[in-house]
Amino acid sequence: MITIRLRKKRISRSWMGDIFLFLLLAAVGYFMAMPLVFVISNAFKPINEILKFPPDFLVKHPTFTNFTDLYHLLSGSWVPFTRYIFNTFFIAIVGTVGHVLIASLAAYPLAKRKFPGKGFLFSIVVLSLMFSATVTQITNYMTMSWLGFLDTHWAVIIPAIGSSLGLYLMKQFMEQIPDALLEAAQIDGCSEFRIFWNVVMPVVKPAWLTLVIFSFQGLWGAGGAAGSMYIYSEQLKTIDYALSQILAGGIARTGPSMAATLLLLTVPILIFVLSQSSVIQTMSTSGMKE
Repeated sequence: MITIRLRKKRISRSWMGDIFLFLLLAAVGYFMAMPLVFVISNAFKPINEILKFPPDFLVKHPTFTNFTDLYHLLSGSWVPFTRYIFNTFFIAIVGTVGHVLIASLAAYPLAKRKFPGKGFLFSIVVLSLMFSATVTQITNYMTMSWLGFLDTHWAVIIPAIGSSLGLYLMKQFMEQIPDALLEAAQIDGCSEFRIFWNVVMPVVKPAWLTLVIFSFQGLWGAGGAAGSMYIYSEQLKTIDYALSQILAGGIARTGPSMAATLLLLTVPILIFVLSQSSVIQTMSTSGMKE
């Protein structure tokens, strides 16, 4: 009888290699952080430093003048600034929650149940990922007009809820759940919806938290285009569209424009920082199978 012993290969790396990898990762991280640092620096630059050429990467004489000027510009609007904030958060939160729920409910039968046409339906979902939002703008506009949703927040929320990206992500992640887990829940007398809500959704928590980040960031920055295409009433417009109109005053408003850019980036970055561990877990387990 022949016995074969497999020797586990040991990975040996010198301290010089560790230093090289650390310097390489530090350099890559530095270049990735440069745009964000530049935005933060510009928000606190006086107007003479902003218009300087070639520009300085870091601010030399920081000031809060840009933020105070932005506050005075927004205070002069006939629609209260709090209204713009409410509109933005309403679209982002309702659209995100609706997208996560609809995508999860649709992904569950595609991932864990057998029915006629299942493969064809998923093929349509995959093919829909090939089309950018620009290609479907006219179709979405005609659909929203037929439904009577033009000049309402739902004209932005409904297309976001029906996005196929969330369905694809949740379906791929739910396929990794062992069937034995669902069969055990059925033996215990759980209904189909209870299995979905109490068993499946907690297991795929990293996936839908990642979907929350992607959906919220997309809706947070979608107000500008949506404000000009779907929404016409000033009291229904969002922060970024309102800022783009207020700050379209030439070079004199460059400073407030830099401050507004930083404020618009703050909320999505904060949400990502709070949920980044879930994003990393989703990416690291997306290729694992039972």
